[in-house]
Amino acid sequence: MAPRPLKDDLDLLIDRARRAGALAQHLKAQGLVISYKSDGSIVTNADLEVNLWLREALLNARPDYGWQSEESPDTDARLTQESLFVLDPIDGTMGFTKGSPYWTIALCLVRDRQPVAAVVYAPDSNEMYSAAKGLGAFLNGQPITASATDNLSAAHGIGDARLFGRDIWPEPWPKMNITSRPSVAYRMVCVAAAKADFTLALTPKRDWDVAAATLICHEAGAVVSDHLGRAFDFNDADTLKPSLICANAGLYPEIRRRCAHLLTLEHL
Repeated sequence: MAPRPLKDDLDLLIDRARRAGALAQHLKAQGLVISYKSDGSIVTNADLEVNLWLREALLNARPDYGWQSEESPDTDARLTQESLFVLDPIDGTMGFTKGSPYWTIALCLVRDRQPVAAVVYAPDSNEMYSAAKGLGAFLNGQPITASATDNLSAAHGIGDARLFGRDIWPEPWPKMNITSRPSVAYRMVCVAAAKADFTLALTPKRDWDVAAATLICHEAGAVVSDHLGRAFDFNDADTLKPSLICANAGLYPEIRRRCAHLLTLEHL
């Protein structure tokens, strides 16, 4: 059977993400129930309810697709799926619980180890980022393109400002404007939309953290890789990505150069 048109799948993702966002906002307004995972990270009833609702809503519409989510048990069954939904039901859960508007629902469709349709939705700030492979990237239906900034001294980054002052850098970073946002996916789509010029993280990410935003960034002309320049594949047995560079095309080579000596991150 031929794959469905990407536009049809993207329309499905947009619609279901929007509805899931309303559910998360409703649950937050009622009062969140917070618990802790075995790794010490927090999870709320909204994470779990959004996950369950989206799983049912998406797989009812596409019963032949597979499923991978931060809040669902992972199985090897997904490895044989031609089409796979990848979800982070609430990306930036800590910020979500503390009232930040920059939490997101990050949802995409992966085929042949690459995202082909994706949304990153920030309900509280009313920002729906979307993309389909070869069809461009959009914010609330309007085309977006990464910035043209090519000088770090003039760049706006999103991430942990303390990272750039650590003693791990042989060459000091210039003074830069670095702001913080709780959602990894949101940081990345800000680069896609030229709201920021780059984001850098030397901590591990999972497929559900970065898959949706990777496509949106690529379609907007930004570059995404780990800190050593290795591009991401998805739906592998190992879902861990060691690090993240997401930058416009003008800044990416310089950021990558500055990270080249970090052959291992174990000591960080």
